[in-house]
Amino acid sequence: MKILVIEDDAQAAAFIVKALREAGHLAEHAPDGLEGYAQAREGDFDVLVVDRMLPRLDGLSVIRSLREQKVETPVLILSALGQVDDRVKGLRAGGDDYLAKPFAFSELLARVEALARRRGGQAREQTVYRVGDLELDRLSHKVTRTGEEIVLQPREFRLLEYLMRNAGQVVTRTMLLENVWDYHFDPQTNVIDVHVSRLRAKIDKGHETALIHTVRGAGYMIRDGAR
Repeated sequence: MKILVIEDDAQAAAFIVKALREAGHLAEHAPDGLEGYAQAREGDFDVLVVDRMLPRLDGLSVIRSLREQKVETPVLILSALGQVDDRVKGLRAGGDDYLAKPFAFSELLARVEALARRRGGQAREQTVYRVGDLELDRLSHKVTRTGEEIVLQPREFRLLEYLMRNAGQVVTRTMLLENVWDYHFDPQTNVIDVHVSRLRAKIDKGHETALIHTVRGAGYMIRDGAR
C-alpha cells in the first residue's frame, strides 16, 4: 500500500514511517497540515494516517477540506484526545477510524490494512499478483512458486511486488529507487543490482524458466517465458 503519514512529531513520524516500510508498504511523510493536505490531494494514496493536532492546518480541517474536494481516501486519525466526544468529532469530520495515543504499532498496521481492504473494488483487485507459476499475496505477504513458499526480506518483497505490478514492462533503476527505496535521486550505488541478484536467486534458482530479466541499458523486467 501507499500510505501518507501526516504528523508533526518528527520522532513519532519517523517511527511510523520506518515500521510501515519494514512491513512492506510505501510510506511518505508530511510534517504539517497544509503540506499534508497538498500531498493527499495530489498523491494516489491507499490510506492517510492523520494526527489531529497539526500546525498550520489542524487534522480535522485537513480531512474536511479533502472531503469537500471529493478526495475519498480512507483516513485513520491519530490523537491524544481519546474521549468519546473526540472520536465522534473525528468521524463526523470525515475520518474513517480513530486511534488514541499511545498505541501499539501492530494495532495501527491492522487498522490501516483494514481500511485499505474496505476501500472498494480497486484495492481488492490488487491484492494478488501472478506471473507464470509465481504468485505474490500482498495481504498475507506470502510468495510462492509452483506452490512452494519463498521467504523474502521486506525490501525484497517490495521489489518483487513492484516488478510484478509492472509485469511485461521495463522497470528502470530510477523507477525502483523512487518506488521501492523512496529515493528521488540516483546515489550512484549498486544497491538495486545487489537486491535484484538476491531476488533472482530466490525466485528463479532451480526452475527451468527464468522470470526476472535484465534489459541491458534500460533496467529490469519480470515476465512469463524466455525470449
